[in-house]
Amino acid sequence: MRSDRHRELAASFSSVADVYERSRPDYPDAAVRWMTGDAPARVLDLGAGTGKLTSSLIDAGHDVVAVDPSEPMLEHLAMAMPQAEAHVGSAEAIPVADASVDVVVVAQAFHWFDHEVAVPEIARVLRPGGRLALIWNLRDASVPWVDELWTMINPDEPRRIELTDVEGRSPLGDSSLFGSVEHVTFEHTQHLDQQRLVELVTSRSYVAVQSPEERAPLLDAVRDIYDREALAAGIVLPYITYCFRTYRT
Repeated sequence: MRSDRHRELAASFSSVADVYERSRPDYPDAAVRWMTGDAPARVLDLGAGTGKLTSSLIDAGHDVVAVDPSEPMLEHLAMAMPQAEAHVGSAEAIPVADASVDVVVVAQAFHWFDHEVAVPEIARVLRPGGRLALIWNLRDASVPWVDELWTMINPDEPRRIELTDVEGRSPLGDSSLFGSVEHVTFEHTQHLDQQRLVELVTSRSYVAVQSPEERAPLLDAVRDIYDREALAAGIVLPYITYCFRTYRT
């Protein structure tokens, strides 16, 4: 069961849709191919947000349905990618017919879902043998300044992605609806100027829920890190892109 705090953080993205679109990174092309395959497919981008992954899916030749609970986020997506079929909806109540998509992809969002409800709902919309793929861009904390930056934002944020909880339970591995889970990682980078780095931090849920007065010291510290670490062309933020995929049994 999700806590009130969890719901508050999950809902925070509507208030920062503009900065989210401007500052969040895209995804490696190789990761997108690994998740969806090379053949054109009908792909559901669940928790699509402003369309950071949607754009790559369209470029890869897929027929894309984008679903997100945030109308402000979907407005960005619909304006930039009118060829995508966009719907307001959630992972717990997907506005898509039974067995109507070949692949469901989830970018930066699976941890926000109520898994007990969402996993059967995802299975419902997938065709038999269809694929579920999850992806996260996670800052590479092996780089000292990156670790320093994200410790300031939230020292408890995980430094790697795991699909199991502290007791070893997995919402996918423990479900009879899906088979075994495959896992790979990719290296990725994002080039940022100072304003984009500040906006990237602002787009984080833990920062988005703060008042302007609360976040001001943090953003000043972010500018200090940028001034210390940036070269003439800006700063390069390294990521490890975590990908998981499994198939509908």
